Amino acid sequence: MTTYAKEKMIYISVAFWLILGVECFIESNYILTIKPGGSVTIPCHYDEKNPPQKKYWYSDRDRSNIYTNTTEENLSVIDHPDQSLFTLTMRNLQNKNTGRYCCVVETDGQESTRLDLYIKVQSAPDVSVMNSSVSGREGDNVSVQCFYTSGYQDKHKQWCRYKDQSCYTVGRTDISQNSSVQISDDGRSSFTVLMTGLRLSDSGWYFCSAGEALNPVQLTVTETQPEIGDTDNMRDLVLPSVWLLVSAALLLLLILLAVFTWRQRPEQDKHQNRERNDSIDAIYCEPQEPVIYSTINDEFSHDANKNITYSTICDVPGSEAKPPAGGGIYSTVAPH
Repeated sequence: MTTYAKEKMIYISVAFWLILGVECFIESNYILTIKPGGSVTIPCHYDEKNPPQKKYWYSDRDRSNIYTNTTEENLSVIDHPDQSLFTLTMRNLQNKNTGRYCCVVETDGQESTRLDLYIKVQSAPDVSVMNSSVSGREGDNVSVQCFYTSGYQDKHKQWCRYKDQSCYTVGRTDISQNSSVQISDDGRSSFTVLMTGLRLSDSGWYFCSAGEALNPVQLTVTETQPEIGDTDNMRDLVLPSVWLLVSAALLLLLILLAVFTWRQRPEQDKHQNRERNDSIDAIYCEPQEPVIYSTINDEFSHDANKNITYSTICDVPGSEAKPPAGGGIYSTVAPH
C-alpha cells in the first residue's frame, strides 16, 4: 500500500470515527447495577485549571452524545463549574438501558474519557447503599452502609473518592489529609464506612465497591456554627446582646420612674392642699392682739371663784361673722 493510500485510509477512518462519535475505548473497570425503575446520579470530573470546552455523556449502546445543560424526561446532564464536574442523572432505568457509558471532555480539540462504566439493570443490585446522599457538619462524624449480594462476600471492599480515585480498604484505619476513615465488614451482606473529624474539603463524590461492582454516594459537609465555649466567638456574640439587654432595662426603668412620679404628684398636691387648709383653720392669737375674756360659771358650784374657765376668742381674718352690738360676747355652758 502506497503512502497516499495509507493517508487516505487514515482520513476515511477518522471521518468515520467523527460520524459515529467517540467510543469508550477504555475497558470498563466498574459495574454499576440498578433496580428496574431506579435512578442514579454519576459525577464526571475535569481539570479545574484547564476547563474543557465541551462536556458530554456518551452511550456506547446507541452511540449518542448528551451535552451538558441538557434535561430530558429520564435523563439530564448538568455542569457544575464551581466544583469542576458535571453530573449525569438517569431515571426510570429499564433493561434496555443496560450498556457501556462514559464521560467525555474536549479541550483544545482533544477528546478524552474521564469515566467508563458498565451500567446493568437487574432486580438485585450487586452493590447498593441505604442513602445515596449523606451530610454532616464540620468536625462531626458520618457513616455510610454499603450492601452487597452473596456473590461478593469474598470480594475486596473499598470506599473511594471519584475525584482522585483515592481508596480506603476494610480492616485498617486510614488517616487522610482531611479525616479518619474506618471500614468494617460484617462478612455477610454489608460493610460500614465511618468518617470522623469531617472537614469542608471532604465534600464530594465517593463510591462503595465490592470487587468491580460499585455504587455512588454524595457527601456534603457544612460549616460548623461558632461554639458557645469559644471565648472569641462568644464575646462577639454575647457582648452586643448584653448591651442591648442593659439598654432595654435602663429604658424600662426610666419609663417606670416617670410613670411613678406622674402618679405621685396629684397625691402630693392633694396632701399639701389639705395641710394648707388645716393650717388656716387653726389660727393662734398673738400676744399683742386684743384678748376677750369670758367667764363661765358652773351652776352646781358653791364657790363663785372656783372652777372659772377662761377662753380666748380670736377674730379669724376673712371671717364674715360680726360681733354683737355693744362688743360683748356671751356663751352659756350647760351640763348635758
